[in-house]
Amino acid sequence: MDRRGRAPDRGLEMTLRELDQDTWPALELLFGPNGAVAGCWCTWFFQTSKDLAENGSAGNRDLLHARMCAGPVGLLAMDGDEARGWIAVAPRASYPRLARSPVTKPLDDLADVWAVTCLFVHRAARRAGLAKYLLTGAVEHARRNGANAIEGYPVNTELGRASKIGSGELYHGTVRLFVGAGFTVERGAGQRRAFVRLMLR
Repeated sequence: MDRRGRAPDRGLEMTLRELDQDTWPALELLFGPNGAVAGCWCTWFFQTSKDLAENGSAGNRDLLHARMCAGPVGLLAMDGDEARGWIAVAPRASYPRLARSPVTKPLDDLADVWAVTCLFVHRAARRAGLAKYLLTGAVEHARRNGANAIEGYPVNTELGRASKIGSGELYHGTVRLFVGAGFTVERGAGQRRAFVRLMLR
């Protein structure tokens, strides 16, 4: 996958690339020594909290690499050879943790559903429209791969309690972002976290 596009707010030229062996080094640089957030390496939804902690940053990095080798895990917004943003998007069934949370438990038994579980934008590229660009790309990516629907589990920052939402929670994305991309709130309207879906077929 290699899609070119323009991030809307600053006119940044970007290429949307799937995470694979060629783009893995760019992801490592993007996530940096902290492995995105506290060494998670975007593996929270692949495993239990206990496993996440026991693996440590290096183990979580290796887990993400193994998942990448086994199937789709996400997309990078590339500025030349440098990654500026990341979105985790893959078949919902590949994320066992989703079924165990009251927020993300399945809405129904619809097959071939994909999920967006994480958005990460480098601090130097924030407020440039990259989150919207990545989410739009994720929708198109899921559709091309035969998904019937795509879901997300964003944070509602418009409840009057936005100041209490830490930046660490915003990796889920915001309800405003998803609704602006055509998603519908299916569960959790008016709550801190919502369940949103966009039908693709």
